[in-house]
Amino acid sequence: EERERAARQRVEGLQAELREAEAVLERFVIARETVSQVLAEPNEGLQAPVAEVERAVPAAGAVTGSVVPVWRAGLDAAILAPDYRRIMDIVAGRGEAVDCRQLACALGLEPVPAKVEGVRSKAKRLAARGWLAEERPGMFSSVDGRGGGS
Repeated sequence: EERERAARQRVEGLQAELREAEAVLERFVIARETVSQVLAEPNEGLQAPVAEVERAVPAAGAVTGSVVPVWRAGLDAAILAPDYRRIMDIVAGRGEAVDCRQLACALGLEPVPAKVEGVRSKAKRLAARGWLAEERPGMFSSVDGRGGGS
């Protein structure tokens, strides 16, 4: 029981640290998007420097650990990290709302609470950023024209 309690406390500490790190990362992403929007606005006499800056900034690649961008017209699911693309493909392939346990199974994960919660956090992140719709708590469906099926 003592070991279990110690392990649980360690997990809670790591989860808190992860939440803090994700919050810091999210602030950086927002700052980068804000700078990109400001630089993209037409300003007299500043067109050449804006073009140079845009060329210098690398496009976000779809690698594991990438931040999920807010969906906007013209974005394709190909810019999402592989885990998120797989979730999008599964949800799009079902044609109906999918719960997190079904998603975990479709991803080849055991439907144990730890794995289901990991999938739930990813699906909620996709829903919060407009890639998926959360019809009811824990039930996710695709939104027309927003990726999936790649």
